[in-house]
Amino acid sequence: MSTALDPRISEFETQEQADSYDRWFRAKVQEAIDSKKPRIPHDQVMAEMRAVIEQHAPKKAAA
Repeated sequence: MSTALDPRISEFETQEQADSYDRWFRAKVQEAIDSKKPRIPHDQVMAEMRAVIEQHAPKKAAA
């Protein structure tokens, strides 16, 4: 039987759910660390995202 968790403290209903998510999350992080895919520098990602945001942002009227 799994222990019920207080919803004010945890987003999970039971300790079993929390533990399962923790295992899944840690596996995903380790998978990313072990990945052989080329790394993308933070500054490059931020520049690309700023361009996407600006492209979709409402245009300001000229003063």
